[in-house]
Amino acid sequence: MAQLFHPSMNTFSRMTIFGAVFLLGGALWLASVWSRSNYVTEVGVVRDQPVPFSHVHHVAGLGIDCRYCHTSVETSASAGMPSTATCMNCHAHIWKQSPLLEPVRASYRTGESLEWTRVHDLPDFVYFNHSVHVAAGVGCVSCHGRVDKMPLMWREHSLHMDWCLECHRNPEPHRRPREEVFNLAWERPTKEPTTPGSHAAKPADHAEAVAGHAQTDDIHLAALEIAAAIPPGYDSDVARQVTILTSCSTCHR
Repeated sequence: MAQLFHPSMNTFSRMTIFGAVFLLGGALWLASVWSRSNYVTEVGVVRDQPVPFSHVHHVAGLGIDCRYCHTSVETSASAGMPSTATCMNCHAHIWKQSPLLEPVRASYRTGESLEWTRVHDLPDFVYFNHSVHVAAGVGCVSCHGRVDKMPLMWREHSLHMDWCLECHRNPEPHRRPREEVFNLAWERPTKEPTTPGSHAAKPADHAEAVAGHAQTDDIHLAALEIAAAIPPGYDSDVARQVTILTSCSTCHR
């Protein structure tokens, strides 16, 4: 029987097979890059809002604490959004004729809530509890960024699961003293290196060290209190604490 295909078809077949593999790999790589792009994650994208609320003005300029507007951040899963009455506590006297604030005044007159566009919008299958993170000493800035430097609100991080797990697997760098959780400008103190043989500490240094240990103990105590909510049956408190941080059921319920 005569040969149907020319020998060069062997080379063509190999090129086609390898080409398909590389094409599929390239498509998967492009899909991965696209899914993490700012176009999809909306990182750095300013969303349209009914009122151009400026955190720079209210937080950095006026020094308003996060909890004045987000009243339930320490006690519930949701941080809460301010009611129109909260806005009118000030704006009944300040900028009360400003056209920019007409939606606020209209909401106050009619009782209909303003429809804000969510900036940090998680999927419906993800459960996030603000009060748990606050109690564990995680600052607002860890997730929301320096909102005191945002004229208009945008998303600072992707909120992808791998981004969350980076913190859950090693939360200590993100924890801070309880009283500094809402301090957006707080920075972790740098430790001075100790030279070999220098074990003596000055009284002031000793006092600072004791205070630092007390703050750290408060943070660990808060973490253990959260871990205590997990049903018993683990070998140790350490295992239970790791479980609450990395268990799928922590966020997916």
